[in-house]
Amino acid sequence: MDVYTSLINKIEKKDAVIGVVGLGYVGLPLAVEKAKAGYKVIGFDVQAARVEQVNMGINYIGDVVDQDLADMIKSGQLVATTDYARIQEVDAVAICVPTPLDVYQQPDTSYVKSSSKEIAKYAHEGMLVVLESTTYPGTTEEIVKPALEEKGLKTGETVFIAYSPERVDPGNKQFKTKNTPKVVGGITENCTKVAAALYRNVLEGDVHEVSSPAVAEMEKIFENTFRHINIALANEMAILCEKMGIDVWEVIDAAKTKPYGFMAFYPGPGLGGHCIPIDPFYLTWKAREYNYHTRLIELAGEINNSMPEYVITRAMQTLNEDGKALRGAKVAVLGVAYKKDIDDVRESPVLKIVELLEHHGADYTVVDPYVKSFRSCDQMVETVALSKELLNEADLVLVTTDHTDFDYEMIAQESKVIFDTRNAMKDIAKPNKYIKL
Repeated sequence: MDVYTSLINKIEKKDAVIGVVGLGYVGLPLAVEKAKAGYKVIGFDVQAARVEQVNMGINYIGDVVDQDLADMIKSGQLVATTDYARIQEVDAVAICVPTPLDVYQQPDTSYVKSSSKEIAKYAHEGMLVVLESTTYPGTTEEIVKPALEEKGLKTGETVFIAYSPERVDPGNKQFKTKNTPKVVGGITENCTKVAAALYRNVLEGDVHEVSSPAVAEMEKIFENTFRHINIALANEMAILCEKMGIDVWEVIDAAKTKPYGFMAFYPGPGLGGHCIPIDPFYLTWKAREYNYHTRLIELAGEINNSMPEYVITRAMQTLNEDGKALRGAKVAVLGVAYKKDIDDVRESPVLKIVELLEHHGADYTVVDPYVKSFRSCDQMVETVALSKELLNEADLVLVTTDHTDFDYEMIAQESKVIFDTRNAMKDIAKPNKYIKL
């Protein structure tokens, strides 16, 4: 039996041992789903504290059901380790490590490189390696493939390499890792088939096969660039509508009644999360190799990145109308997570808003039921509970994340001035002084 057939049989019979490198927002849900599907799973992470939590059955990711993790640990289906030597035990491994931007807005692939090198140290014949981290087209073949082939493995024959982009949407109640469709692109046809076979045995969502890793890498960036640009359009419309005295939220509600040719995107205080503010800039960087400048993407980035400053400017204008300055004003900031009902502050625009409030000398307090503390201006900021007293004392209440846990009736009744950047209070009786983005 050849190597390819042997690995396919192991996957189909669920005799394959699966590795997941990186136990964060992407890796841990994937590891749990693979364990629930009947595979023995080994999770790898460089953070010893995170590994210890997993092995104790303590969940730290909102999209993972606490009991699912506890059950998989108790049954022995899932175990976590910092010891990459255990890669020798696995038949397939998914790389789910961060791919941030560096200070020059260029892709930082150091985590992918280090993970690939560690895997290559212990790689063996009959192994599948899938990169899931979002990155620029070409990464799988430029970084992962050479690392494994230096070991003497031959792609498509003794080792199978593919790219399958993560599509995790933190806080999404309908689509989770289990039921979100998957895209898979292998370096060879056999690579694609092996990777697709594994995902079809784990997930309920469709598995869509494409012709190469580069296609799969590009489609993920295209997904998020699509959102990035359309959110920028919504933000620009919001700025223009405010100047014209038009309610942009009513405009969008009217536009989305059209059953074709329109998809609703909404303005806000800026973009957050690991994907949308970052992924498009992988493409702008890569495009320079081809002497092409992605002008539309870069312009959208300028608009979205300017929104925190726009929010602060509007806040200043609102306070000025009451004869107050932002310096010394009491500002209650409601929400620091980048989207509602999650604890994720990665790239949250509220972090910039808080920095600007600090810079302008405002006396601010941050409320978030999901986030206990966060780092701002090189210090830790503790959040507080929402209370009538806090709202009563605030010169301005700034709604920056539309958590459903917030008592908007109380906010409306107890606040003197509200600036709602999320249209969170659209169904609430408004106080006298209420403005929207």
